[in-house]
Amino acid sequence: MKAELNKMVAVDYVLTVDGAVADRSQPGHPLEFIFGAGMLLPKFEVAIEGKEPGEKVAFTLAPADGYGEFDPQAVVELPKSVFMMDGKVAEDILFPGSQIPMADASGNRLLGVVREVGADSVKMDFNHPMAGKTLNFEVEVVSVRDVTPEDLAPKGGCGCGCHECGDDCHSHDEGCGCDHCS
Repeated sequence: MKAELNKMVAVDYVLTVDGAVADRSQPGHPLEFIFGAGMLLPKFEVAIEGKEPGEKVAFTLAPADGYGEFDPQAVVELPKSVFMMDGKVAEDILFPGSQIPMADASGNRLLGVVREVGADSVKMDFNHPMAGKTLNFEVEVVSVRDVTPEDLAPKGGCGCGCHECGDDCHSHDEGCGCDHCS
């Protein structure tokens, strides 16, 4: 069976960014997804389309085909008052590198990363962590099968379906970093 629309596909992968491994599937726990359901980057699916179990492919995605270009306008200075909890600034979460789930004026959920903390303001970066990065994948198709009703039933975790959350979603207080949860 080939990787194609509406099939359950499992892959082992290694993602290399800037010469270092940025992510990988865990041994014995391939990334599973319904092909064509929008769970993965479209060009990722294009690269494995038609592949059968055991087939390997290596490919590179430019930033435009991955998580987009880095947008300097997505780095903003916010007053510390935005981070008030119970009448005081939540200083314990305000340090460089801290990931803070937030919402914009329209209620859209965003994951911001603290870049700098000043006396009265905090510089936040709302770009995806992989924005502006060239993504190098090595992928092996592990299995391809028909989708079952169980595959469509809600699972544990946050329910977004991303591989970062899965059944052992542990980080939604901080955000897991995926586009659905941040």
